[in-house]
Amino acid sequence: MTPERVRRPRRKRRRWPLYVLGAVGIAVVFLAGIGLGQALHDNPDTSGTQTLVRTLHPLPLVPVARNTVTVTVTSR
Repeated sequence: MTPERVRRPRRKRRRWPLYVLGAVGIAVVFLAGIGLGQALHDNPDTSGTQTLVRTLHPLPLVPVARNTVTVTVTSR
């Protein structure tokens, strides 16, 4: 006859660290998604048109020469 082995009751595994780690991982992924969404939202769309508004000031006029010039054109 063989002696029977005495089985010790199994210790219960603590699962709460696994749940906490999973919750922290989900929170990190969620926050990274929010950050990426905000970064993409802040960048302007480069495919649109761009309008530039400028004010042009007139240049000072050069005084006209006081000499009279005559141009003669001959035709055939």
